[in-house]
Amino acid sequence: MRLLVVEDDKDLNRQIVTALENAGYAVDKAFDGEEGLYLGETEPYDAVILDLGLPKVDGVADDYVVKPFHVEELLARVRALLRRAAGHATSELVCGPVRLDTRASRVVVDGNPVKLTSHEYRLLSYLMHHQGRVVSRTELVEHLYDQDFDRDSNTIEVFVGRLRKKLGVEIIETVRGLGYIAAAPEKV
Repeated sequence: MRLLVVEDDKDLNRQIVTALENAGYAVDKAFDGEEGLYLGETEPYDAVILDLGLPKVDGVADDYVVKPFHVEELLARVRALLRRAAGHATSELVCGPVRLDTRASRVVVDGNPVKLTSHEYRLLSYLMHHQGRVVSRTELVEHLYDQDFDRDSNTIEVFVGRLRKKLGVEIIETVRGLGYIAAAPEKV
């Protein structure tokens, strides 16, 4: 998932960005509203974390955390907002025999835990959050990596190949020329 942090306090901005990156998110940062607005218009973000000392205005913010706050609370709220935005009410995503727990960052296939790297987990999580929809390679790159990532790289294809092998089930389909789709395998 790709997030934008807009925070004018440089130390707090750094702390929030570090915590979100450690939680597996691709994060861009801005230090003022003008820069944040520019980035928000030029890049697609799953969520924007904004604090410019402005009071909450009804209809503008989905959630609001008052300073001082604990980073764990912020992370929990970000996860909940992303789940709600994707239409998921719980922390568990299910696609056929694959279960992904966003709270515990755990993946299980038919009851057996699967060890994934952070990039593999983030890729699977993004595809499962957008189940049934074709997700382009470009969209995956934009949501998994920083702005300066080499977008011509074939790392997405490599991660998809590794995921398919580790999961052992066919839930990630390639849609030629368009991208990938996560869908439960058809029962015969």
